[in-house]
Amino acid sequence: MKVILKSKIHMATITEAKKEYVGSITIDKELIDKVGIIEDEKVLITSFDSRNRLETNVIPGEAGSGKIEMNGPTANLIKKG
Repeated sequence: MKVILKSKIHMATITEAKKEYVGSITIDKELIDKVGIIEDEKVLITSFDSRNRLETNVIPGEAGSGKIEMNGPTANLIKKG
């Protein structure tokens, strides 16, 4: 199996970290449409600050909101800001 990087959101800022939610990342629908990510797609997340890397699935957020939110256990590894 060959794995390639097909989309990239570079130097984004996490706008919220919701520990009480089931694990995933919520990203503004306009942004995921622009870069070609689809709902429930597995993505690799890397934190510039903590150096943590994780894989999770994408949930589309409200279009135009600008939100990028870590949800569930991922919120313990990559925090708001």
